[in-house]
Amino acid sequence: MSQDPAISPTRRGRPPSRAARDKALTAAHAILMHEGFGRLSIEAVAQRSGVGKPTIYRHWANASELAMEALMAGFPATGGAGESGLEAALTAQIAALVRAFATTRGRQIAMALATADPESEFTRAFRNRVILSSREAGRTLIAEAAGRGEIAPPGEIEVVLDMIYAPLLYRLLAGHQPLGPGLAPALAAGAMRLLGPPG
Repeated sequence: MSQDPAISPTRRGRPPSRAARDKALTAAHAILMHEGFGRLSIEAVAQRSGVGKPTIYRHWANASELAMEALMAGFPATGGAGESGLEAALTAQIAALVRAFATTRGRQIAMALATADPESEFTRAFRNRVILSSREAGRTLIAEAAGRGEIAPPGEIEVVLDMIYAPLLYRLLAGHQPLGPGLAPALAAGAMRLLGPPG
């Protein structure tokens, strides 16, 4: 019996190239934007990009994970606030999330999430590729800011991250308020008040 590459515990052969990954991600983004989430599959991405399915599976466990990353294409890189400061970096990061999920495809994914099984492949992909990756990016930004002396080191970083990102996710899934352009700066400003100045 052949082993499913999506759950293989080891990775043999040459590591997948960044160029192949980028081609697959570009193809997935095009399918997602022009044809919809339901038409995105590993087979469709392989055919459109020319990248083999085993290579695609080395980067993404399934089509849902690939769809989430394709939706977030252009998401700011983790860390690197530098001279811009923590508030500006958080604003840019959260604004990218808002823009992604304010699109037609983003809203479709949000509606699908609202009715999905919490343990489904789709929900796990959202948790891993959007929620957890966003939190890790925020964790890095906060740690860098504390290291520069811009803020005091937070005592309960998990609670701080919850308070920064939960309002966005709540609006996304509950739909009680829009994902408007003012949300990102408001959340970033609130995070700065929460974190407080050094000393």
